[in-house]
Amino acid sequence: MPRPGFVLEVDRSTPPILTWHGEGFRLEKLPAGRSRVIYAPEPLEPLGDPDEEIRQALLNPLDCDPLPTLLFPGMRLTIAFDDISLPLPPMRRPDNRQRALEAVLDLAAAAGVDDVVLICALALHRRMTEAELRHAVGDRVYDAFAPSGRLLQHDAEDPNALVHLGVTDQGEDVEINKRAAESDLLVYVNINLVAMDGGHKSVATGLASYRSLRHHHNVRTMRHSRSFMDQDHSELHSSNWRMGRLIAASGVRVFQIETTLNNDAFPSQMGFLQKREWEWTARDRATYLATTRSLALAPPRTARSIFQAIKAPHSMTSVHAGEVEAVHRATTAMVYRQQLVPVEGQTDIAVFGLPHLCPYNVNSIMNPILVMCMGLGYLFNLYRGKPIVREGGVAILSHPTPWAFNPVHHPSYIDFFEEVLADTTDPVEIEKNYEERFATDEWYRHLYRTGHAYHGVHPFYMWYWGAHALEHLARVIIVAGSPRAVRRLGFSPASTLQDALEMASDVVGRDPTISHLHCPPIMIADVE
Repeated sequence: MPRPGFVLEVDRSTPPILTWHGEGFRLEKLPAGRSRVIYAPEPLEPLGDPDEEIRQALLNPLDCDPLPTLLFPGMRLTIAFDDISLPLPPMRRPDNRQRALEAVLDLAAAAGVDDVVLICALALHRRMTEAELRHAVGDRVYDAFAPSGRLLQHDAEDPNALVHLGVTDQGEDVEINKRAAESDLLVYVNINLVAMDGGHKSVATGLASYRSLRHHHNVRTMRHSRSFMDQDHSELHSSNWRMGRLIAASGVRVFQIETTLNNDAFPSQMGFLQKREWEWTARDRATYLATTRSLALAPPRTARSIFQAIKAPHSMTSVHAGEVEAVHRATTAMVYRQQLVPVEGQTDIAVFGLPHLCPYNVNSIMNPILVMCMGLGYLFNLYRGKPIVREGGVAILSHPTPWAFNPVHHPSYIDFFEEVLADTTDPVEIEKNYEERFATDEWYRHLYRTGHAYHGVHPFYMWYWGAHALEHLARVIIVAGSPRAVRRLGFSPASTLQDALEMASDVVGRDPTISHLHCPPIMIADVE
């Protein structure tokens, strides 16, 4: 059996701890006697025959008729699937989406179904390139559907491709992809990287319009979500579930397929990233030194391309299919089995090393807004119960935080950073004074619909993603980041971790307790 997660109490014999720093790493010595390091569980064993497991899930679904009985000649079948934001890093071929799509399409062909359309569920994310789509769905599926125009990417701004299904009892508009809503059956193929993925969020977010998304991608919802990974205390989860149940009540029949992965995130040549530092071999130490020295000499663009080329050896650990909520209960249990780490109590300071990658910079640049989102929106929220840092505590992030943007992928981010954050960093003021203008800007809309740009409102959502952390914390410090960029974010720059700890003492005192989340690989701190 793989080893579970582990909390190391740091003492004088503890070696320096590997901390991610964008496209690089740092070895940091934490204060003995008052620091702890939270390590992820080791990867679960993969399924022996993923394709057969998928087939069995389709034939024996949860709370639903077998998929073959739902397929018939003359029907309209739509199959939606997750976009490039999952998994992280992108997985080696074959991708889970390819395996599931091929299984569904084989059953559809056997049933004589001719009217089949595939839709990448983009929400307000950027359109995928041909190479990215091919990697996700496989060459066989791409070549069969793309040339005939039956492989689509959801357009949340096309009024002719959307349908309004109604309003929830909380006043939330539910508007989703028209083709999906008017099909005899909508099959959704999902990759569940973390606990908030999947369930009703797949359709209610992935195939929705801005008109719908604004009801849960807002400051109030984010501040009332006490961890996106803790479904019972997430307003984001509650809103998606209300919308999903309205979608079902309106007559949209959804057959959900959810797959989970183990956290084997890095190829063997970077195996030291999956280990605990005191278990490093001589080869691991040599690899670390060679890697860090090479990255230090490489131009940022080169280092970025090296990391973006990584394909993870993630393996499928489960697959469930059928009714949305039944499937998601089983999926969430499997995600927790891989990722939960029991942790006792909170500390004064949390240290997060930020990697090169988040859901919104695949094949792109981790710009300063995404640094904020990754640190305070994602890593801060990798908990169940309570955050690892107490209210009024300090978060220390480690990342280069360059004043750099991808103008193709993130055009509205540039203006958000230059204009909005220069005026205010308060999420409430940002939402009130700027969101509508960016969300309805015709140029941003054009770039989203015809190019590879995130929607004009997307940087706002990334800022809101960290709203709970901003309200919870007294101070945020970024180690070895661009001072200008860090200050524009409203945070404090520090040259070293020791400097950051000294700065934090103004808030938490001279002898604070410290937690370092040793992530990635992904974990969820189950804080009591």
